[in-house]
Amino acid sequence: MPNTILVKEILSQIDTAIETIKFRFKPVTSIDYFLDTPAGEEKLDSICMLFIAIGESLKKIDKLTDGKLLSRYDTIDWKSIKGMRDILSHHYFDMNAEAIYNVCNDELNDLHIVIQKMLNEIE
Repeated sequence: MPNTILVKEILSQIDTAIETIKFRFKPVTSIDYFLDTPAGEEKLDSICMLFIAIGESLKKIDKLTDGKLLSRYDTIDWKSIKGMRDILSHHYFDMNAEAIYNVCNDELNDLHIVIQKMLNEIE
């Protein structure tokens, strides 16, 4: 694969971002925490920023690998992750706190497992 070193570095950055999201999400017990507390609003903002970075990084990986790497890991909806980045970047005030909560609570761990698998499998 061309650009293997760069792709691994980007995957490592994504892995770190996911770890950070998980850490920041720990005190979040409900969607209301995001919406009704100043600390929750800060957490939501910081988590959204990391999701933007993850989505942008995935787009870069797709470009560097001609779309061949992500497609090998079809258990993840890569298009939705990149689409979430677009919504957060270009329509931030339309952001849905419930959707962010659900991604963090229900889907982030699966993404993390796949990113770590990719890091281990890339030569």
